[in-house]
Amino acid sequence: MPGTRQLQINSLQLKNPLILAPLAGYTDLPFRLLCRQFGAALCYTEMISCHGLVYDKKKTLQMTQTVPEDRPVVLQLFGADPEKMGEAAEIVSDMAVDIIDINMGCPVKKVVKKGAGAALMNDPGLAAAIIRQVCKKTSLPVTIKIRTGWNHDAIVAPEFAKMAEDNGTSGIAVHGRTWTQGFGGTVDWQTITRVKNSVSIPVIGNGDITTYQEAHTFLEKSGCDGVMIGRGALGNPWVFTPGGTPATLAERMMGLRQHLQLIQKHSDPDKILAKTKNHAGRYFKGIPGGSSMRRKIYAVSTFAALMELAQSI
Repeated sequence: MPGTRQLQINSLQLKNPLILAPLAGYTDLPFRLLCRQFGAALCYTEMISCHGLVYDKKKTLQMTQTVPEDRPVVLQLFGADPEKMGEAAEIVSDMAVDIIDINMGCPVKKVVKKGAGAALMNDPGLAAAIIRQVCKKTSLPVTIKIRTGWNHDAIVAPEFAKMAEDNGTSGIAVHGRTWTQGFGGTVDWQTITRVKNSVSIPVIGNGDITTYQEAHTFLEKSGCDGVMIGRGALGNPWVFTPGGTPATLAERMMGLRQHLQLIQKHSDPDKILAKTKNHAGRYFKGIPGGSSMRRKIYAVSTFAALMELAQSI
């Protein structure tokens, strides 16, 4: 099973190959700590703008928040300017993080429009320059996260991965979809396997994993060194445990309570109430009484009321 394998990126030895993916708006410190408690061996921050770091933006710096229990942690950078990405990497090197990841797979239009994220897969020369500059400015391992390609006529991930390895990358995560697919359509695990066969550095597969058992199946099927879980972990930290997601509302509420306690400890809970309610509602999908509980969650107007609701079952 995945829990018995070990994954090594450079000198960083992980206790198992299950990894929490970077998810904008979700993988903040409390959620990373929660997933770690349930078995994730490595967690990624939300993607962080190189410009936000270089220009010392308060909101960007808040996203870099971490604590010792959050280790090992990957800070994911995005941007399309090699110099600024290098400067950001230098700043990150003074933080308590273990790996710098470069986002080369984000499909969001406002990111792609600026030449960052998945757009870099259309410009391997620029991507190589960014990798070289980031590696030059940090002693931390540098990894990248990519997609299979821009569209089905441009499946370039194996060649792109080899280019990244040649320029100093220590590991590669591959989301098994093209940019045009977004988050729809079928995950292409065959291309992920081709990426694994094209490089000698660790390869992490990503896409539609919703259970611990699926993670095990895809590890075997793809030959990958690790499996990254993103949307499948939302409202479901049990995805990192062999026992799986509990079937009862009361058991799921226990998971939510753990999450809320971490939010209370590590953030300003009333400021992020809307985001917290979004997280909380996801815990109760597909079970008897779930829709009623979600309605109650969305109706609360303070974090204290949400805590009270979570203690009521």
